[in-house]
Amino acid sequence: MTSAMIAAALASGGLIGAVLGLVGGGGSILAVPLLVYVVGVGSAHAAIGTAAVAVAANAAFSLIGHARAGTVKWPCALVFAVAGVAGAAIGAEIGKAVDGQRLLMLFGLLMIGVGLSMLRTKRSAEAPDVRLSRATASRLLPRLVPIGLGVGLAAGFFGIGGGFLIVPGLMMATAMPLKNAVGTSLVVVTALGLTTAASYALSGFVDWLLVGIMIVGGAAGAVIGIAVGRRMAARKGLLERLFAVTVMAVGTYVALRGV
Repeated sequence: MTSAMIAAALASGGLIGAVLGLVGGGGSILAVPLLVYVVGVGSAHAAIGTAAVAVAANAAFSLIGHARAGTVKWPCALVFAVAGVAGAAIGAEIGKAVDGQRLLMLFGLLMIGVGLSMLRTKRSAEAPDVRLSRATASRLLPRLVPIGLGVGLAAGFFGIGGGFLIVPGLMMATAMPLKNAVGTSLVVVTALGLTTAASYALSGFVDWLLVGIMIVGGAAGAVIGIAVGRRMAARKGLLERLFAVTVMAVGTYVALRGV
C-alpha cells in the first residue's frame, strides 16, 4: 500500500466518522465510493466488505459518546437491530452473487433515491418520552420489526450501515426526536455492519490493513462530528439538506461509472 493510499484511507475514515458522529448515519453510504474512487480499491465486493467493517467500528466509537449523553433508546434499538440483522444476513448473500459493476450502478441509484427522500421528509409530531414496554409493545413492535427488516436487507445487499435509513425509520416507527434517533441508530448501524462484515470476511472480501487505517481516521472524525453536531444542533435541518445534496451528487457519479 502506497503512502498516497494510506493518506486517502485516513481521510476517508475521518470523513465517515465525522458524518456518523454528526448526523448518526450516512457515513456508510459514502464509504464504498470513497474506497473505490479515492483510495483505489479495485473490487466492488472488496470495497463493500472493507467498508462494512470500518463503518461498524466507527459507528461503535460514535455510539459511546451518544450513550454517555443519554440519547439512546436501548429497547427500541435492540428490537430494530435484531430484525435488521436477519435482513442483513440475507441481503449480504444476495449482494455477493451480483456482478460488481452492476452492484455499483444499483448503489448509485440507491444514493440518489435516499438523497431525494431526505429532502422530502416531513417531520411529524415528536414523542420525546417514547419507550418500548409491555404497554407500548402492541403499538411499536408492528412498526419497528418490518422497518428494521427492510433496512437490514438494503444494508446487507449494499454493504452499508444503513444509518441514513435507520434514523427516519426510527422516527417513523416511534416518533422519537431526531437527537434520540441519531444515538439509537448507531446501535443498529454497528449490528448491521458487523453482520454484513462477517459475511464478506468469510468470503475473503475484507482488506484488514485498510480497515485498521480507516478506523484510526474514523475515531478522530467521530470526535469532531459529535462536537460539531452539539454546537450546530439548531442548524440540523440545513446540515441534513446539504448532506442529501452531496449524497445525490456522489450517487449520480457512481451510477454513471457503474454503467
